[in-house]
Amino acid sequence: MTGVPFIQASTNGRLHSAHEPSIAPLNRGFLYGDSIYEVWRTYHGVIFAWEEHWTRLERSARALHLTLPLAAAPMLGEIRRAAAAWRAATGDDGDIYIRLQITRGGGPIGLDPALADRADFVILVQKLALPSAEAVRTGLRLALATTLRRNAPATLDPAWKTGNYLNNILCLREAKARGADEVVITNLAGELTEAAVCNLAFVRGGAMVTPPMSAGILGGITRQLLLEKIAAAAGVPAREAVLRPADLAGMEECFLTSTTRDVQPVRAMDEVAFRVGDGTVSVRLKQAFADYAADYARTHPGLTA
Repeated sequence: MTGVPFIQASTNGRLHSAHEPSIAPLNRGFLYGDSIYEVWRTYHGVIFAWEEHWTRLERSARALHLTLPLAAAPMLGEIRRAAAAWRAATGDDGDIYIRLQITRGGGPIGLDPALADRADFVILVQKLALPSAEAVRTGLRLALATTLRRNAPATLDPAWKTGNYLNNILCLREAKARGADEVVITNLAGELTEAAVCNLAFVRGGAMVTPPMSAGILGGITRQLLLEKIAAAAGVPAREAVLRPADLAGMEECFLTSTTRDVQPVRAMDEVAFRVGDGTVSVRLKQAFADYAADYARTHPGLTA
Protein backbone atom coordinates (compact mmCIF):
# COMPACT_ATOMS: atom_id res chain seq x y z
CA MET A 1 0.00 0.00 0.00
CA THR A 2 1.45 3.33 -1.10
CA GLY A 3 2.61 5.56 1.71
CA VAL A 4 2.01 2.94 4.43
CA PRO A 5 5.12 1.68 6.27
CA PHE A 6 5.86 -1.96 5.53
CA ILE A 7 4.72 -4.41 8.21
CA GLN A 8 6.01 -7.96 7.99
CA ALA A 9 3.62 -10.74 8.93
CA SER A 10 3.99 -14.45 9.50
CA THR A 11 0.79 -16.51 9.68
CA ASN A 12 1.48 -19.98 11.01
CA GLY A 13 4.97 -19.65 9.56
CA ARG A 14 4.01 -18.24 6.15
CA LEU A 15 5.79 -14.94 5.55
CA HIS A 16 3.79 -12.21 3.81
CA SER A 17 2.94 -8.52 3.91
CA ALA A 18 0.60 -7.67 6.78
CA HIS A 19 -1.66 -5.97 4.24
CA GLU A 20 -2.44 -9.32 2.61
CA PRO A 21 -5.30 -11.43 4.03
CA SER A 22 -4.20 -14.46 6.02
CA ILE A 23 -6.90 -15.35 8.58
CA ALA A 24 -10.20 -16.95 7.57
CA PRO A 25 -13.43 -15.06 8.41
CA LEU A 26 -14.38 -18.00 10.66
CA ASN A 27 -11.32 -17.52 12.86
CA ARG A 28 -12.45 -17.12 16.47
CA GLY A 29 -10.01 -14.31 17.12
CA PHE A 30 -11.87 -12.28 14.50
CA LEU A 31 -15.37 -13.44 15.45
CA TYR A 32 -15.15 -13.36 19.25
CA GLY A 33 -11.83 -11.87 20.35
CA ASP A 34 -10.93 -15.42 21.42
CA SER A 35 -7.19 -14.80 21.45
CA ILE A 36 -4.15 -13.78 23.47
CA TYR A 37 -1.09 -11.78 22.51
CA GLU A 38 2.26 -10.39 23.60
CA VAL A 39 4.37 -7.48 22.39
CA TRP A 40 8.15 -7.34 22.52
CA ARG A 41 10.53 -4.64 21.41
CA THR A 42 14.23 -4.74 20.72
CA TYR A 43 16.91 -2.68 22.43
CA HIS A 44 20.16 -2.48 20.46
CA GLY A 45 18.82 -5.19 18.14
CA VAL A 46 18.03 -7.69 20.93
CA ILE A 47 14.52 -8.88 21.87
CA PHE A 48 14.02 -7.50 25.37
CA ALA A 49 12.60 -9.52 28.29
CA TRP A 50 11.83 -12.53 26.11
CA GLU A 51 11.38 -14.89 29.05
CA GLU A 52 9.14 -12.58 31.08
CA HIS A 53 6.78 -11.95 28.17
CA TRP A 54 6.65 -15.64 27.25
CA THR A 55 5.81 -16.58 30.83
CA ARG A 56 2.94 -14.08 30.79
CA LEU A 57 1.75 -15.49 27.45
CA GLU A 58 1.63 -18.96 29.00
CA ARG A 59 -0.40 -17.61 31.94
CA SER A 60 -2.89 -16.00 29.57
CA ALA A 61 -3.16 -19.25 27.58
CA ARG A 62 -3.86 -21.27 30.72
CA ALA A 63 -6.53 -18.78 31.82
CA LEU A 64 -8.31 -19.17 28.47
CA HIS A 65 -7.71 -22.96 28.32
CA LEU A 66 -5.93 -22.35 25.02
CA THR A 67 -3.14 -24.62 23.77
CA LEU A 68 -0.17 -22.74 22.36
CA PRO A 69 0.69 -23.87 18.81
CA LEU A 70 4.46 -23.84 19.44
CA ALA A 71 6.79 -24.03 22.42
CA ALA A 72 9.03 -21.10 23.31
CA ALA A 73 12.14 -22.09 21.32
CA PRO A 74 10.45 -22.76 17.97
CA MET A 75 8.25 -19.67 18.35
CA LEU A 76 11.34 -17.57 18.99
CA GLY A 77 12.75 -19.00 15.77
CA GLU A 78 9.62 -17.94 13.88
CA ILE A 79 9.82 -14.44 15.36
CA ARG A 80 13.47 -14.06 14.41
CA ARG A 81 12.68 -15.30 10.88
CA ALA A 82 9.91 -12.68 10.53
CA ALA A 83 12.23 -9.98 11.89
CA ALA A 84 14.93 -10.96 9.38
CA ALA A 85 12.37 -10.77 6.56
CA TRP A 86 11.32 -7.27 7.69
CA ARG A 87 14.92 -6.08 7.78
CA ALA A 88 15.59 -7.58 4.34
CA ALA A 89 12.51 -5.85 2.90
CA THR A 90 13.16 -2.45 4.49
CA GLY A 91 16.94 -2.28 4.85
CA ASP A 92 16.31 -0.86 8.34
CA ASP A 93 18.66 -1.92 11.13
CA GLY A 94 16.88 0.04 13.88
CA ASP A 95 14.88 -1.31 16.76
CA ILE A 96 11.60 -3.08 16.03
CA TYR A 97 8.15 -3.79 17.44
CA ILE A 98 7.09 -7.46 17.53
CA ARG A 99 3.53 -8.64 18.18
CA LEU A 100 2.57 -12.30 18.56
CA GLN A 101 -1.18 -13.00 18.41
CA ILE A 102 -2.53 -16.50 19.05
CA THR A 103 -6.16 -17.42 18.43
CA ARG A 104 -8.06 -20.57 19.31
CA GLY A 105 -8.46 -21.20 15.58
CA GLY A 106 -11.45 -21.54 13.28
CA GLY A 107 -14.42 -23.82 12.83
CA PRO A 108 -18.21 -23.65 12.65
CA ILE A 109 -19.92 -20.49 13.91
CA GLY A 110 -20.69 -20.83 17.63
CA LEU A 111 -19.26 -19.89 21.01
CA ASP A 112 -18.38 -23.41 22.15
CA PRO A 113 -14.55 -23.60 22.31
CA ALA A 114 -14.78 -27.24 21.24
CA LEU A 115 -15.74 -26.02 17.76
CA ALA A 116 -12.22 -24.68 17.21
CA ASP A 117 -9.94 -26.75 15.02
CA ARG A 118 -6.39 -25.73 16.07
CA ALA A 119 -4.64 -22.66 17.38
CA ASP A 120 -3.33 -20.15 14.84
CA PHE A 121 -0.54 -17.64 15.30
CA VAL A 122 0.26 -14.36 13.57
CA ILE A 123 3.52 -12.46 14.06
CA LEU A 124 3.72 -8.78 13.11
CA VAL A 125 7.00 -6.89 12.84
CA GLN A 126 7.30 -3.17 12.20
CA LYS A 127 9.56 -0.24 12.94
CA LEU A 128 9.45 0.73 16.60
CA ALA A 129 7.62 4.01 17.12
CA LEU A 130 9.00 5.82 20.16
CA PRO A 131 7.66 8.86 22.03
CA SER A 132 9.31 12.03 20.79
CA ALA A 133 11.98 13.74 22.90
CA GLU A 134 9.52 16.60 23.33
CA ALA A 135 6.79 14.26 24.63
CA VAL A 136 9.26 12.82 27.14
CA ARG A 137 10.44 16.27 28.22
CA THR A 138 7.02 17.90 28.57
CA GLY A 139 4.96 14.84 29.52
CA LEU A 140 1.53 13.60 28.47
CA ARG A 141 -1.87 14.84 29.55
CA LEU A 142 -4.26 12.21 30.92
CA ALA A 143 -7.98 12.24 31.64
CA LEU A 144 -10.00 10.05 34.00
CA ALA A 145 -12.68 8.01 32.24
CA THR A 146 -16.13 8.93 33.54
CA THR A 147 -18.52 6.78 31.52
CA LEU A 148 -17.01 3.30 31.88
CA ARG A 149 -15.00 1.41 34.54
CA ARG A 150 -12.28 -1.22 34.26
CA ASN A 151 -13.30 -4.85 33.91
CA ALA A 152 -13.43 -6.48 37.33
CA PRO A 153 -10.92 -9.32 37.87
CA ALA A 154 -13.88 -11.62 38.62
CA THR A 155 -15.21 -11.06 35.08
CA LEU A 156 -12.73 -10.77 32.20
CA ASP A 157 -9.58 -10.37 34.27
CA PRO A 158 -7.35 -7.51 32.97
CA ALA A 159 -4.35 -9.62 34.03
CA TRP A 160 -5.08 -11.84 31.01
CA LYS A 161 -3.56 -10.27 27.90
CA THR A 162 -6.38 -11.13 25.52
CA GLY A 163 -7.41 -9.82 22.13
CA ASN A 164 -10.51 -8.18 23.62
CA TYR A 165 -9.79 -4.47 24.16
CA LEU A 166 -13.22 -2.93 23.71
CA ASN A 167 -13.31 -1.62 27.30
CA ASN A 168 -9.96 0.12 26.82
CA ILE A 169 -10.89 1.44 23.38
CA LEU A 170 -14.10 3.09 24.55
CA CYS A 171 -12.41 4.63 27.59
CA LEU A 172 -9.56 5.96 25.43
CA ARG A 173 -12.10 7.38 22.97
CA GLU A 174 -13.66 9.41 25.78
CA ALA A 175 -10.29 10.79 26.92
CA LYS A 176 -9.25 11.68 23.37
CA ALA A 177 -12.56 13.47 22.82
CA ARG A 178 -11.69 15.63 25.84
CA GLY A 179 -8.27 16.51 24.36
CA ALA A 180 -6.14 14.16 26.44
CA ASP A 181 -3.30 11.97 25.17
CA GLU A 182 -4.28 8.94 27.25
CA VAL A 183 -6.95 7.74 29.66
CA VAL A 184 -6.87 6.56 33.27
CA ILE A 185 -9.57 4.05 34.15
CA THR A 186 -11.02 3.46 37.61
CA ASN A 187 -12.47 0.16 38.81
CA LEU A 188 -15.94 -0.47 40.24
CA ALA A 189 -14.68 0.55 43.70
CA GLY A 190 -13.48 3.91 42.34
CA GLU A 191 -9.78 3.00 42.59
CA LEU A 192 -7.21 3.98 39.97
CA THR A 193 -6.16 1.06 37.77
CA GLU A 194 -4.24 1.80 34.56
CA ALA A 195 -4.29 3.53 31.18
CA ALA A 196 -5.60 2.00 27.94
CA VAL A 197 -2.36 0.16 27.12
CA CYS A 198 0.00 1.23 29.92
CA ASN A 199 0.39 0.76 33.64
CA LEU A 200 0.20 3.82 35.86
CA ALA A 201 2.64 4.99 38.53
CA PHE A 202 3.28 8.03 40.71
CA VAL A 203 6.04 9.55 42.79
CA ARG A 204 5.17 10.54 46.34
CA GLY A 205 7.81 11.46 48.90
CA GLY A 206 10.50 10.42 46.43
CA ALA A 207 9.11 6.87 46.16
CA MET A 208 7.42 5.12 43.24
CA VAL A 209 3.82 4.12 44.01
CA THR A 210 1.68 2.05 41.64
CA PRO A 211 -1.77 0.41 41.90
CA PRO A 212 -1.73 -3.25 42.96
CA MET A 213 -2.74 -6.17 40.78
CA SER A 214 -5.86 -6.56 42.92
CA ALA A 215 -7.18 -3.26 41.52
CA GLY A 216 -7.66 -5.03 38.19
CA ILE A 217 -4.66 -4.34 35.96
CA LEU A 218 -2.37 -6.06 33.51
CA GLY A 219 0.84 -7.26 35.12
CA GLY A 220 3.09 -5.16 32.91
CA ILE A 221 6.64 -6.37 32.35
CA THR A 222 8.09 -2.85 32.60
CA ARG A 223 6.12 -2.29 35.82
CA GLN A 224 7.39 -5.63 37.18
CA LEU A 225 11.03 -4.87 36.39
CA LEU A 226 10.80 -1.44 37.99
CA LEU A 227 9.22 -2.84 41.15
CA GLU A 228 11.52 -5.84 41.48
CA LYS A 229 14.89 -4.57 40.21
CA ILE A 230 15.34 -1.25 38.52
CA ALA A 231 13.85 1.24 40.99
CA ALA A 232 15.96 -0.12 43.84
CA ALA A 233 19.09 0.03 41.67
CA ALA A 234 18.29 3.70 41.00
CA GLY A 235 17.88 4.39 44.72
CA VAL A 236 14.11 4.84 44.45
CA PRO A 237 11.84 3.01 46.92
CA ALA A 238 8.95 1.31 45.08
CA ARG A 239 5.70 -0.15 46.36
CA GLU A 240 2.11 -0.93 45.47
CA ALA A 241 -0.80 0.92 47.07
CA VAL A 242 -4.52 1.31 46.53
CA LEU A 243 -5.02 4.78 45.03
CA ARG A 244 -8.09 6.90 44.38
CA PRO A 245 -8.66 10.14 42.44
CA ALA A 246 -8.66 11.99 45.78
CA ASP A 247 -5.00 10.96 46.22
CA LEU A 248 -3.85 12.70 43.04
CA ALA A 249 -3.32 16.10 44.66
CA GLY A 250 -0.69 14.58 46.96
CA MET A 251 1.40 13.13 44.12
CA GLU A 252 4.57 14.91 42.99
CA GLU A 253 5.02 13.09 39.68
CA CYS A 254 3.13 10.67 37.45
CA PHE A 255 4.31 8.37 34.68
CA LEU A 256 3.13 5.53 32.47
CA THR A 257 5.01 2.28 31.94
CA SER A 258 4.82 -0.08 28.97
CA THR A 259 6.98 -2.17 26.68
CA THR A 260 7.13 0.43 23.91
CA ARG A 261 7.22 3.58 26.09
CA ASP A 262 9.25 2.19 29.03
CA VAL A 263 8.86 5.20 31.41
CA GLN A 264 6.71 8.01 29.97
CA PRO A 265 6.35 11.15 32.13
CA VAL A 266 2.91 12.73 32.62
CA ARG A 267 2.44 16.46 33.14
CA ALA A 268 -1.23 16.47 34.15
CA MET A 269 -4.30 14.38 34.84
CA ASP A 270 -7.35 16.53 34.25
CA GLU A 271 -6.74 19.57 36.49
CA VAL A 272 -3.94 18.05 38.60
CA ALA A 273 -0.42 18.98 37.44
CA PHE A 274 2.77 16.98 38.05
CA ARG A 275 6.48 17.79 37.93
CA VAL A 276 8.28 16.86 34.70
CA GLY A 277 11.74 17.37 33.26
CA ASP A 278 15.31 17.29 34.53
CA GLY A 279 15.85 16.33 38.14
CA THR A 280 12.66 14.33 38.49
CA VAL A 281 12.45 10.78 39.79
CA SER A 282 10.65 9.81 36.56
CA VAL A 283 13.65 10.85 34.46
CA ARG A 284 15.99 8.99 36.82
CA LEU A 285 13.90 5.83 36.46
CA LYS A 286 13.78 6.20 32.68
CA GLN A 287 17.58 6.40 32.52
CA ALA A 288 17.94 3.45 34.90
CA PHE A 289 15.58 1.43 32.68
CA ALA A 290 17.63 2.32 29.59
CA ASP A 291 20.80 1.18 31.39
CA TYR A 292 19.15 -2.10 32.39
CA ALA A 293 17.94 -2.71 28.81
CA ALA A 294 21.41 -1.99 27.40
CA ASP A 295 22.96 -4.47 29.83
CA TYR A 296 20.28 -7.03 28.91
CA ALA A 297 21.16 -6.63 25.22
CA ARG A 298 24.85 -7.18 25.95
CA THR A 299 24.18 -10.36 27.91
CA HIS A 300 21.55 -11.94 25.60
CA PRO A 301 23.16 -12.13 22.14
CA GLY A 302 21.04 -15.21 21.38
CA LEU A 303 17.96 -12.96 21.22
CA THR A 304 19.24 -10.77 18.39
CA ALA A 305 16.50 -10.03 15.86
